[in-house]
Amino acid sequence: MTMHEAIRPSRRGLLKGAAGAVLLGFHLPSRQALAQGLPAAGSQPELNAWVVIHPDGRVVLRMAKTEMGQGVRTGLAQMFAEEMHCDWSKLSTEYVTPGQSLARNRVWGNFLTAGSQGIRSSQEIVRKGGAAARMMLTEAAAARWGVPAAECSAKDSVITHAGSGRTLRYAEVVTEASRLTPPSDVPLKDPAQWAVIGKPLPRLDTADKTTGKLVYGQDLRMPGMLIAVPKRCPVFGGTVQSFDAAAVSGMPGVRHVLKVGDAAVAVVADTFWQAKTALDALPVEWDTGENGRVSSETISAMLDEGLTAPEAFIGNQQGDARAAIAGAARRVEATYSYPYQNHAPMEPMNATVVWTAERCDVWCPTQNGEAALAAASQAAGLPQTACDIHRVDLGGGFGRRTVHDWLADAILIARQVPGTPVKTMWTREEDMVQGRYHPVTKCRLVAGLDAENRIVGLHMRISGQSILSTAFPGGLQNGRDPVQFQGLNAGGAEGAIGYTFPNLLIDHAMRNPHVPAHFWRGVNHNQNAIYLECFLDEVAHATNQDPLALRRSLMANHPKHLAVLNAVAERIGWDKPAPAGIHRGIAQQMGFGSYVAAAAEVSVSDKGQLRVHRIVAATDCGHAVNPRQIEMQVEGSFVYGLSAMLYGACTVKDGAIEQTNFDTYNVMRIDEMPEVETIVMPSGGFWGGVGEPTIMVAAPAVLNAVFAGTGRRIRNMPLGDQLRQRT
Repeated sequence: MTMHEAIRPSRRGLLKGAAGAVLLGFHLPSRQALAQGLPAAGSQPELNAWVVIHPDGRVVLRMAKTEMGQGVRTGLAQMFAEEMHCDWSKLSTEYVTPGQSLARNRVWGNFLTAGSQGIRSSQEIVRKGGAAARMMLTEAAAARWGVPAAECSAKDSVITHAGSGRTLRYAEVVTEASRLTPPSDVPLKDPAQWAVIGKPLPRLDTADKTTGKLVYGQDLRMPGMLIAVPKRCPVFGGTVQSFDAAAVSGMPGVRHVLKVGDAAVAVVADTFWQAKTALDALPVEWDTGENGRVSSETISAMLDEGLTAPEAFIGNQQGDARAAIAGAARRVEATYSYPYQNHAPMEPMNATVVWTAERCDVWCPTQNGEAALAAASQAAGLPQTACDIHRVDLGGGFGRRTVHDWLADAILIARQVPGTPVKTMWTREEDMVQGRYHPVTKCRLVAGLDAENRIVGLHMRISGQSILSTAFPGGLQNGRDPVQFQGLNAGGAEGAIGYTFPNLLIDHAMRNPHVPAHFWRGVNHNQNAIYLECFLDEVAHATNQDPLALRRSLMANHPKHLAVLNAVAERIGWDKPAPAGIHRGIAQQMGFGSYVAAAAEVSVSDKGQLRVHRIVAATDCGHAVNPRQIEMQVEGSFVYGLSAMLYGACTVKDGAIEQTNFDTYNVMRIDEMPEVETIVMPSGGFWGGVGEPTIMVAAPAVLNAVFAGTGRRIRNMPLGDQLRQRT
């Protein structure tokens, strides 16, 4: 038996979950999909692998979405429990693999966990799953008693017959229930009846995180496992010219010194430190090509050219903004910029791989199991049916783990050490310089005003990098990147602009440097909110208007935007004088299906030291599954958004990213964190996201408060030490 065979769990074993468990099916998008079950073994009938009920009453919900700290595990479980009426204290979750899903004709649907989609893209199927399971269990109990199912009810995993008072536990009838045909019509509760959804229940993973029981990819251990540490050419697009393996092959613990594709090398050793020490000593010559001449200055010049270029992709247009501005009584204009930023998750990229000529299994933290499976298949040189991805929880993702360059390299390394578990671990430095970055952009805004200081026309020209053009070119629309205009769209559920202007033009001059861009928590909302919300404050100041009053005058047709804005204004006390030395700013935005606003209170010392004292945030996400989790997501998003505003910038020198660790890529510390007050105000009727939306309003609210206190308008991110510099 090979090591690979010894550690690879069987497909049947993964589906069963545990001895004595029965897999209970429920309504899925197609009845054909329901029939795609794997053959049952022994006395354990199976409809599909979604719901597992153990003899002791434990209920397991199998998840396709990935937990990365955002609380999707608990949120999905709450929605499932709401409809299944199961005992919450005995409910848990576990991951399914994309290989299992592929074998069942994608019965679990989409594995992608990004774009604040974890809850809203799964809520219907999960709730129907719980409802269908309850209906089948109730029907099975009624059949055993010989009574109509309508006379039976379920609560806390117990079915009760109203007429006789007889009861049966779910575990007692699950075998009969699993033989039933899943219902084709699965009614869901009216939100007014919800008893579990909407409650601030404790997270299901807190205990395991507290005790250290939870295993992240970085923690994974296997018998006979080796550790690989790779290094890629520091300039994107560069290649390996030469390396001297003999110089480090004799170092302690070193097993292999390998070339990985055209652009990387790796050392495989018994331990991480042995591999890293040898890699640091390995002589390598890189061919950086033309990209080695690129710098932040050349990229900035490229973007400057785009600000005035005659051609651009139109994202939102109303009337004739250019003509309105040309004929306006006066103009207000400004140019802003936003830099490259790194995802910088606490857990660097890693993957454990066992490869043979017949099979490739991967254990890794990924935000998209299906995309990881496709990447694994290509790198392994095997069909997807001969590969699988075994997910573990993520030590941070933020969008970085939706692209799998790191996984492909891990498999290319393992292919050169067949049959042996090889865990590839990036160093922090490699993780920083080989990222997929928040795109670099600039924006020139021009507003035309009439004699009464009303905006008659607004033109926003964005110049900079397109995420889709580098990450998913197939998503472009005739060369245009629709994602570029998040928060600035004419309408829709993913980021509609919250204001009505008589004449409006928002366009994008696409300029793509060689540094790869990717989805970064909040994506293009982050800079778009700064551009628009700070510029509106500039207009308000130039026309002696209150910033809140100006916004309200433009929001008559945007009641949900206005509602969250009014909520934070009232809570912060906008109409009352601020305490001495405290200054306020406000911002709103709509994105990822939710409406959000923030109001901030800050102070700035005589020496230019900024202190953010308080932020009030309002979120209308339609339906709130767990208000406490929403509060935690808002607080966490402010850490991310304010870190970006204060410190987050990646610069380029000689084609390479200069920031290699947290000493040069700073993040907020605990003593810098403001008091956060979260207003959860779900208006119902839709499902919005939570993890990303409030990131985008934190920075503009603070920047507007900074201007209110200092008269200094910060237009170039990050803030850094700009307040300490003399005007």
